[in-house]
Amino acid sequence: MESLYSYEDLVAIIEKLRGEGGCPWDREQTHESLIPCLLEESYELMEALQNNDIPLMREELGDVLLQVLMHTQIAKEDGEFTLEEVIHDLAHKLIYRHPHVFKDTKVENSEEVLANWEELKQKEKNETSLVESMDRVAKTLPALVKTQKVQKKAIKSGAINRDILQELEGLIDRLNCIKDTVKQGDIVQNEEKIGEILFAVVKLSTFFEINAEFALTKSMEKFINRFRYIENSRVPKD
Repeated sequence: MESLYSYEDLVAIIEKLRGEGGCPWDREQTHESLIPCLLEESYELMEALQNNDIPLMREELGDVLLQVLMHTQIAKEDGEFTLEEVIHDLAHKLIYRHPHVFKDTKVENSEEVLANWEELKQKEKNETSLVESMDRVAKTLPALVKTQKVQKKAIKSGAINRDILQELEGLIDRLNCIKDTVKQGDIVQNEEKIGEILFAVVKLSTFFEINAEFALTKSMEKFINRFRYIENSRVPKD
């Protein structure tokens, strides 16, 4: 049986790639230059997870791990932080945000776990207002994901009422406004109204506890498959 490389072996390989006499490409990389790689590998892992492709999942998890190790090695070289400090911070966070496991806090279900997690996170980040909490949502997230995160915070704080019928009526009103702007040929105003409609649709997804990003992805795949079926049906039979 082939012996397996260890975690320590992998760290040593990264250090060698980045060190004197290592790989020119790896040595040139910076935190910023590796951002596209991290995004690409993360999306490829997502696809493997969604398809439940176990062999590909194993490979893509390795590629994401490579990005983590590259960034920590760069940080170590620049005197910013070390891999050991990253691991320490993560372990501390997991223990702190799971008092129902590591302390005596009592929870009844997953919903209470998540509520407790958010409360501890707010204390940890010294968030004292809803705006501060919203501002901490990563600006680099895809628009649908970020919008849903912001809306969830607003709903939890009571700033948004969970009234589905009222939201549906508001959506209909916005669609009618679009109809009016189409008649007027006002392109600039259309952009604003489309944004409001998208925000309202995402809010409905949030109310229904549906992941808007996944829902849109599934609809897009159906759209593509529809044309795939049409094209395949045109293939002449022998």
